[in-house]
Amino acid sequence: MKKLVFFLFLAGCASINQNPKVQTAAGGHDKKPPVAENAAPAFVNREYYFGDESVIGMVRYHKVRENESLIEIARMYNLGFNGISDANRGADPFVPPTGLIVQVPTEWILPDVKAREGIVINISEMRLYFFPRRNSNYVYTFPIGIGDDGKETPVGNFRVIQKKARPYWVVPKSIKQEDPNLPNVVPPGPDNPLGTHALRLSMPSVLIHGTNKPWGIGRKVSHGCIHLYPEDIPWLFDNVKTGTQVKIIRQPVKAGVRANRVYLEVHDNGDMNYLREALAILARKKLLERVDSSKVQQAVTERSGIPTVVSN
Repeated sequence: MKKLVFFLFLAGCASINQNPKVQTAAGGHDKKPPVAENAAPAFVNREYYFGDESVIGMVRYHKVRENESLIEIARMYNLGFNGISDANRGADPFVPPTGLIVQVPTEWILPDVKAREGIVINISEMRLYFFPRRNSNYVYTFPIGIGDDGKETPVGNFRVIQKKARPYWVVPKSIKQEDPNLPNVVPPGPDNPLGTHALRLSMPSVLIHGTNKPWGIGRKVSHGCIHLYPEDIPWLFDNVKTGTQVKIIRQPVKAGVRANRVYLEVHDNGDMNYLREALAILARKKLLERVDSSKVQQAVTERSGIPTVVSN
């Protein structure tokens, strides 16, 4: 006999449930309230062609309009808070001056993985890459929110084992202990932290899901789960199949080549020897003789998160 109701018990960020009974204020049961979905901002781009090269996209520039924050600009261009703030250090992310020209870092070096297929999540840059087919020339990429300190998103090889639209959130005991005022179950709707869609991974404590707090994209905000913007998660949900491989990695330093020029991309991930890591990666890729050591030093010192030309 098939179970009509089943739980995904997650020690980390969330539990989802097919259709639990949720008590309403009047003592009745929830009747699937409508989910408020955000319209995609005007400048969002997710699809990139890479062919035989490993650098995608291009850096853009944006003139700050009146009452516009870097957080809003980041979302316009499918970036997280970390990307826009690291590229514009010194600018107030909340109240930048009107007319300021800011860098929009919509350029990336693809993660260094053996096979470009399925989902690849680089914790270090808080970004998800989706390769729909092996040996395809296209990649789709999204900014993400990740696990907070002490509740880190785990690295490793997983797969998608379940997809759920309009998920109910069954609040884990660990989160209830942090906030006893939370209900036992949160139905679909604007107050649901899982957003509109969720993908369960083969590690039960981790989901890839939407969010009702889009300002958390590009930040460490979860109990281990991976958050996407409300406008991004429906697309990923529709295009990712159950069984898709998910590789979660930590690569604060990446190297690549485009148009015969060597690029280095460095993200600030705390205390580590970035120069040694960069030189090791360049050597492994047989690019060391093609770079200018002073440019490499500058890239690791700035750690802007933007691919930087380091060719000699």
